[in-house]
Amino acid sequence: MNETRQGRGLMIAALCKITKVKNTWIVPSQSGKGRYTMQLESDSEYTRCSCPDYETNACKCKHIFAVEFAMLREENVDGTTTVTEKVTLTATKRTTYRQNWPAYNEAQTNEKRQFQILLHDLCAAIENPKPGKGRPTIPLSDAVFAVTFKIYSTFSGRRFISDLTDAQAKGHIGKVPHFNSIFNYLENPDLTPILTELIIRSSTPLKAVEVDFAVDSTGFSTSRFVRWYDHKYGVVRQEHDWVKCHLMCGVKTNVVTSVEIHQRDAADAPILPALVEATAKNFQISEVSADKAYASVDNLNAVAKCGGTPFIAFKSNHTGASGGLWEKMFHYFQFKRSEFLTHYHKRSNVESTINMIKAKFRDHVRSKTDVAMKNEVLCKILCHNICCLISAMYELKVVPTFPVLENSK
Repeated sequence: MNETRQGRGLMIAALCKITKVKNTWIVPSQSGKGRYTMQLESDSEYTRCSCPDYETNACKCKHIFAVEFAMLREENVDGTTTVTEKVTLTATKRTTYRQNWPAYNEAQTNEKRQFQILLHDLCAAIENPKPGKGRPTIPLSDAVFAVTFKIYSTFSGRRFISDLTDAQAKGHIGKVPHFNSIFNYLENPDLTPILTELIIRSSTPLKAVEVDFAVDSTGFSTSRFVRWYDHKYGVVRQEHDWVKCHLMCGVKTNVVTSVEIHQRDAADAPILPALVEATAKNFQISEVSADKAYASVDNLNAVAKCGGTPFIAFKSNHTGASGGLWEKMFHYFQFKRSEFLTHYHKRSNVESTINMIKAKFRDHVRSKTDVAMKNEVLCKILCHNICCLISAMYELKVVPTFPVLENSK
């Protein structure tokens, strides 16, 4: 991404006139509409730009790169060009934290063993239905354990059975199901509320650590395709279908505190109040960060109702005319933007959370039906939460204790 910004900055420096007034550089917009100001502090170590890219992402934007290229090339009065050997402007001052490698190594080397123990403790609270007539069924707690452990392994159903046999030998399940039974349970709609509740329960041991939260949505691709006819060009187009997941996470441990899965084209903003309300049942909310897609009066009020401060970015056409909390936060955003963005940029942690889930447990689902795909995504998030809890056990010395499961029937 930085290479793209650097290339665009070089184009701006080559085609546009960049002027300097004291410690401020004026850089024209690449689209030709408007201009941006870049402020260079007196110590030449800190630079900020007024463009949306810098304000939203707090990264080195193309306008800062353009100024660097302009400073490298200075024209003299006689028409000659003087090229400076090297000029570097630091766009942001980032605070780095040392990794506790001994604790990290211990958590990683013991993760699979601890994962089975914690998953067993979570599933133990599931109430098994009374056996009916006919062939005995697998206990519901064993089914949830098998389904979730299978997603954690990322193996196919057949190759996963050996891991499940080891789990039975350790006492985590009573019976090893057939691999087809695991797939059948994924297609069971009764599993959806149980998995959702288990995600919430798996996050509660970290309620003493997490007070700031971030929200976003993401999609997991499927093997199905969506096709439509493009009337403009007269061709049939297609793309992969996806499962859209809306989630809220803590910004310190990246644990997911609430999750909602709706239709693939569901809007982001209407989902936020439900995520905040579910999180507030188990956590003390101090701040909630979200991008511009969640900017609405209802969302700001939903966060404030739960005792938190909403740091949601505003769009360029927004005003403070709605009054109340909206007007207060809008003026905060306009007149104390640097302070506002310091809180807002905690939202980057939800991007990290999504990347963690997809990198470790794949960014796609193997299931074919709607219910199975939804349950598979929930299993991925549950696996992620347990892994976050294991890291907290070794790095933060958290002792996990789980509350009673509500949706156990």
